[in-house]
Amino acid sequence: MDLLIGGFIKAWQMIISGDQEIFKITWLTIKVSMTAILVSTLVGIPLGVLLGLLRFPGRKIVLVFINIGMGLPPVVAGLWITIFLWRSGPLGWLSWLYTPTAIILAQILVSLPIVVGLTSSAFQQIDGKFLMQLKALGATKGQTLFLLLKETKVAILAAVIAGLGRILAEVGAAMMVGGNLRDETRILTTSIVMEVSKGNFDVALALSFILMTIAFIITFILTFLQQRSGSSR
Repeated sequence: MDLLIGGFIKAWQMIISGDQEIFKITWLTIKVSMTAILVSTLVGIPLGVLLGLLRFPGRKIVLVFINIGMGLPPVVAGLWITIFLWRSGPLGWLSWLYTPTAIILAQILVSLPIVVGLTSSAFQQIDGKFLMQLKALGATKGQTLFLLLKETKVAILAAVIAGLGRILAEVGAAMMVGGNLRDETRILTTSIVMEVSKGNFDVALALSFILMTIAFIITFILTFLQQRSGSSR
């Protein structure tokens, strides 16, 4: 209990004292996480809609791989990104390894299947009678899509929240592709692991409180929007 209280006090001391390193780590965490979830959302929702509504050869196979990706171990994602970005790898010429961009790519890889899979599942559960009713009323494709998005917006926001949760909890891939370099690729999760390995449990707890605060604020906002959308139906 004393350790928890000490970690909480340490977190406040870091924030109040204006610890520049903590602010850099926190800002980088927010920046890479928000970028990753934004890309996953912009790419994942349209893909999920297509997989949920369209029927085409090989669709079931694609859905199988999406579902496998939803449970993809982060270290495996990190390994693949590392291989591709390694000097001798296909994308080695980009020199992205051990940069924030590499962390973003790894986070997209673990969150994108979640957004696609849950969005697709939401659209697959739409009542066929509802679709026929829209056709009978003469709704255009654009109008139909808009109404379907409105009907599933609660589930779509849930998909985004789940993807963001995976990103904020991710550490293995970020450590592997980012290298946890000070002032360059060190984020809150990798910093926590490093401090624990050094035996600095008070600092690790302080960082965990900061990370949980960020997660709480963002998730609260998204949940508020989700429930507000649900109540307005």
